[in-house]
Amino acid sequence: MVIIVLLHRRIKRQVAQLADGYLGAVMLRNWRTRTVLSISLWRDIDSVYSMGNVPRHIHGSRVPARLGIRTRAGVFCYAGDWRQVMFGAPEPKPSPLECPTGGRSER
Repeated sequence: MVIIVLLHRRIKRQVAQLADGYLGAVMLRNWRTRTVLSISLWRDIDSVYSMGNVPRHIHGSRVPARLGIRTRAGVFCYAGDWRQVMFGAPEPKPSPLECPTGGRSER
């Protein structure tokens, strides 16, 4: 698991430099269950494909299988403001990934 954590840190830097639409990422680790969860944010769904332009990501994605480590991945898209999704609020709010026009946060 240490190898995966170190590899992820190294790859993340190059993704930030070379991938279009990359906004950031966080890695969650559970040492007890030997689980690593990587969550990345992208400007839009098309931006995810720019990871193919990152040499370290291409090579690094092959390492877990070579080490006998099982991986899974998923892509989850923004479905709308939580008030609209959960309670059917009439006015949709802008995506949290869009810059607000005012100086105060929306509550």
